[in-house]
Amino acid sequence: MLEQLGALADTPWIYVIVSISVLLDVFLPVLPSGVLVITAATAAAGTAADAVGDAARGHAGFPQMLALVMCAATASVLGDMVAYRLAWRGGDRFDRAIARSRRLTAAQEKLGTALLRGGGPLVVVARFAPAGRSVVSLGAGVMHRRVAEFLPWSALAGLTWAAYSVSLGYFGGQWLGAGWIGTAVSFLALFAAGAGAAYVVKRPREA
Repeated sequence: MLEQLGALADTPWIYVIVSISVLLDVFLPVLPSGVLVITAATAAAGTAADAVGDAARGHAGFPQMLALVMCAATASVLGDMVAYRLAWRGGDRFDRAIARSRRLTAAQEKLGTALLRGGGPLVVVARFAPAGRSVVSLGAGVMHRRVAEFLPWSALAGLTWAAYSVSLGYFGGQWLGAGWIGTAVSFLALFAAGAGAAYVVKRPREA
């Protein structure tokens, strides 16, 4: 996978692939969009570093990283808003759709009340939790939350998640190279953030 993405790192196709994956994973949480973003960033950073040599290694690939962040963040917000609007109009049908998915049902049961109590900042944290993005976006639509309440937090969550994921891939590629070791370390950091976010969202909150 690294070899294929490395070949695409300097072409517009990498941004198309990342954008589509991030856009769709609000409906299909099984899509590894975070893994794909990290892998793309690692491949781009490693390719750029190899091209410029050690002297400019610290700044290698920065334009590509910025473009990846913007693509991933924009796709995240667009996906959230599509899910939000569909759930707003669908109501009961989306409740039934969620009920057919064990993963979404479990996430809705565990995150729903906590998100309602935690408010906007918890939307950002939930973006890192498994299926948290789906629950937040669909839940906001089903509960008919106003766009002004949901959109700013969705934008902040998408930008934070995208910047964190791309940074993991970038520094992994810079320090450890565009190989499996750097990618694996970045994956572990992403999964650790997801586990931490799930713990924060699920833990009992004081009144």
